[in-house]
Amino acid sequence: MSDYRSEIERRRTFAIISHPDAGKTTLTEKFLLYGGAIQLAGAVKGKKNARHAVSDWMEIEKQRGISVTSSVMQFNYEGFCINILDTPGHQDFSEDTYRTLMAADSAVMVIDAAKGVEPQTRKLFKVCLLRDIPIFTFVNKMDREARNPFDLMEQIEQELGIRTYPVNWPIGCGKEFKGVYDRHKREIISFLGDGAANGVRQVEKVELSLEDARLGEMIGETHRQTLVDDIELLDGASYDFDMEQVRHGRLSPVFFGSALTNFGVEPFLEDFLRMTPPPLARESSIGVIDPFEDRFSAFVFKIQANMNKAHRDRVAFMRICSGRFQKGMEVLHMQGGKKIKLSQPQQLMAQDREIIDEAYAGDIIGVFDPGIFSIGDTICMPDKKFEFQGIPTFAPEHFARVRQTDTLKRKQFVKGTMQIAQEGAIQIFHEPNTGMEEVIVGVVGTLQFDVFEYRLKNEYNVEIRQEGLSYQYLRWIENEEFDPKQLDITSDTKLVQDFRDRYLLLFTDEWNIRWAQEKNPWLKLAEFGRS
Repeated sequence: MSDYRSEIERRRTFAIISHPDAGKTTLTEKFLLYGGAIQLAGAVKGKKNARHAVSDWMEIEKQRGISVTSSVMQFNYEGFCINILDTPGHQDFSEDTYRTLMAADSAVMVIDAAKGVEPQTRKLFKVCLLRDIPIFTFVNKMDREARNPFDLMEQIEQELGIRTYPVNWPIGCGKEFKGVYDRHKREIISFLGDGAANGVRQVEKVELSLEDARLGEMIGETHRQTLVDDIELLDGASYDFDMEQVRHGRLSPVFFGSALTNFGVEPFLEDFLRMTPPPLARESSIGVIDPFEDRFSAFVFKIQANMNKAHRDRVAFMRICSGRFQKGMEVLHMQGGKKIKLSQPQQLMAQDREIIDEAYAGDIIGVFDPGIFSIGDTICMPDKKFEFQGIPTFAPEHFARVRQTDTLKRKQFVKGTMQIAQEGAIQIFHEPNTGMEEVIVGVVGTLQFDVFEYRLKNEYNVEIRQEGLSYQYLRWIENEEFDPKQLDITSDTKLVQDFRDRYLLLFTDEWNIRWAQEKNPWLKLAEFGRS
């Protein structure tokens, strides 16, 4: 039992969030480098000129240099078993990020030192607050010209409404970036190297105290004096470190560094692992589920089809919430109401995977999905039935009517559209009493239309025509007894059903929403759907 408990206690599961280009994927790679999971950062098996980030696996991600899916990676470091969830940076995929954060116990927010808090950081940060989890900040790209660190801290506090505690402090920036001062150990970590290694391998470092006579020689007298003044100001004026505030996302420990050149990455990883919690308890229909209890439970937070083009497969990603998973065990799929064996359980490094025999609370496993799972589904033991809280579905903001150009490919069109919708990448709707000859596709951001078209063409060999629609708002109808004939709505409001046959209304503007509610006082409308 003590082994079982210690296995769960050493788990750390966190998501990395940031605005596009703040260096999130690079930081992920450096964690893997220090964990020994990869030998060379930026390396993928293949020729030198075919290098793409390990965690960007979909072809469109490599072409555009963005993450549009969430990758899952596991590695060991200094006794910890770490599960990293790398999220899409692009705002059009914030819903995927939200679902991923549901599976995480803490979040790392990466901020560009020159740009500070950017629009997407704000949006994702709000999502973090909904989760009530610790949020750690890594101010990246200190090897380039950066804003004053005091200004950065002030901006984070004012724009995001979270207090900050600098765990370390930068010495210079750009070409003058000399390293960081660790406030806890009260010593300087001065990094050697000319940056030519480009952070491909681990860096050497020298540790000195503030009082060390060699410090002026190593970082220069001007930097030494600035550092002494900064630390004096920080010690007198910054917030006190309070672990309870950190746990609830009210105080963010801040670290400075450069993922590209490896400056400050390892100290950040070590402090982060010390401060971040082991697997957290989860709310369910029968109360709180303790991660240390012996019965296995999990929920599906992501579904990904065709990760392996050769096999046309579909993988459901599950976050284990309690107990231990063992290969071949019989579990209950609550939403399907059936006992099942989870086949081909695997852990992943982007699209490289290995079959596993066991996994513990906090781990993320991928299992083969024959088409039975949906996002938010609960898996538990047959002798203890319950459901975890559903994952909210965000209302799309952009809509298009979509049909296939070749009517002979209707079967592939329906299959591809349904599968991509079940993954949560798009939402599909149809008018009541009609088939799937044409569908209305709803997305949170317009880039999802491009990804949808790209995937249908490349994975299902189907070409489509898209016609933009003027709807801007969507509401779920929550009435249990609903008769469409009773509905009194304007001519530019549309009644549709989703692929689970739930009724919804599409509106062109807020006036139409108010009109529908006034003319149908019995109607219950919701802004979020529950998966």
